[in-house]
Amino acid sequence: MISTPVFTYILIAYTIFMALVGCANDKADTPVTIPDNIVITAQDKDTVVHPPKKLKEVVSRIQTTTPDSLVAFARTLIGVPYLYASIDPAKGFDCSGFITYVFNHFNIAVPRSSVDFTDYGAAITEEQARPGDLILFTGTDSTIRVVGHMGIVESVKNDTLFFIHSTSGKSKGVVITPFEKYYRSRFVKVIRVFADELFD
Repeated sequence: MISTPVFTYILIAYTIFMALVGCANDKADTPVTIPDNIVITAQDKDTVVHPPKKLKEVVSRIQTTTPDSLVAFARTLIGVPYLYASIDPAKGFDCSGFITYVFNHFNIAVPRSSVDFTDYGAAITEEQARPGDLILFTGTDSTIRVVGHMGIVESVKNDTLFFIHSTSGKSKGVVITPFEKYYRSRFVKVIRVFADELFD
């Protein structure tokens, strides 16, 4: 059996050893990338990192973007041709590339692929849809109930919803389309990205 003084020395030695090992485990700074290529470093998981003033400006711009300003900007892109897997207005957009480009213009990060919007935002009813909401559809095969196309709600006129999107169909590019029979068969849901209080 270990005597009390020996046990005390072992306990003290163990405590000092653990303190030294803990200090030796300090990790090198871990870079964390945030919007606008701002880089902040976190010393470790317990360190509170205060964002630089520039990040606060980015957050402020996001909070001041309105659904109406987003739709107004989207309308300026009408006529840009369709191009699969592109987010470059000089070359063209696919449907999610168009959405990404419009939201990124306002420093709002959104998924790049239409299917990744399946669980994004808050689902709302068609009757609740307002300009700036997103409308999701299946791909061209409506029997496969997976999101494969999308657009931005552009307006609601006489109980008809219109959406702006980049289509690979007959129009081949960014157009405004009424939500009618063909798209109704492909309809998945409407989602809201903006806070409710930003809508009229």
